[in-house]
Amino acid sequence: MRLGNFDEANGMEHFPDAHRAGYAVYSKTSLAVYDALVLGVSNRLIWRCPSRHMIDLYNRHLSADHLDIGVGTGYFLDRAKFPASGPNVTLLDPNEHCLEKAADRIERYSPRLVQADALVPWPASLGSFGSIALNYVLHCLPGTMPEKAVIFDHLLPHLAEDGTVFGATILQGDVPRSAAARQLMRIYNRKGVFSNEHDTLEALEAELSRRFAVVEIKLIGCVALFSGKSPKT
Repeated sequence: MRLGNFDEANGMEHFPDAHRAGYAVYSKTSLAVYDALVLGVSNRLIWRCPSRHMIDLYNRHLSADHLDIGVGTGYFLDRAKFPASGPNVTLLDPNEHCLEKAADRIERYSPRLVQADALVPWPASLGSFGSIALNYVLHCLPGTMPEKAVIFDHLLPHLAEDGTVFGATILQGDVPRSAAARQLMRIYNRKGVFSNEHDTLEALEAELSRRFAVVEIKLIGCVALFSGKSPKT
């Protein structure tokens, strides 16, 4: 399956260094244990948001024309229920290992693959989508919430008029965090895997409300499940 790209240069080495730490950690080896360690142990015991809640989020908002950003292993797309038997699915991620893993997992949908950094402007040729997912993406992006929220500006031109943006992100600030959660976040932020030291519930709500007329956020543990529709622009 051939990777598409925003330009002619494939490979993580072509993306900005500041953006690379959050996704370069995902090798074939780490992806082999990702579901068990992150979506199993960490989500349930550390972040206190079992993965079933994210599957429910996908089930509520998936459309027949879907764009998934930061695809991980394809776990949620594999388990979620699309509203059509033959959905058009596009996977966008800077990491080719993630794209290949997710594409293999949902091969039945013949997904389109785009290797790209979502923090740079997107070409019109990417198309329009009824749903766009950002699951566990924001807390990996560099910068403050207003800085990383530029990703919403890039996706808005590609969101159908009645479409929905949704996802989940791990927060700090006043959200409930166990000692284990605080310690693991410190480690991940120090390594550059996370960049969420200043990500608060208030900041997330402010950035979503700035762009969408209808915003929903549900906090489970230290994870915010969010959605936005009816773009103000």
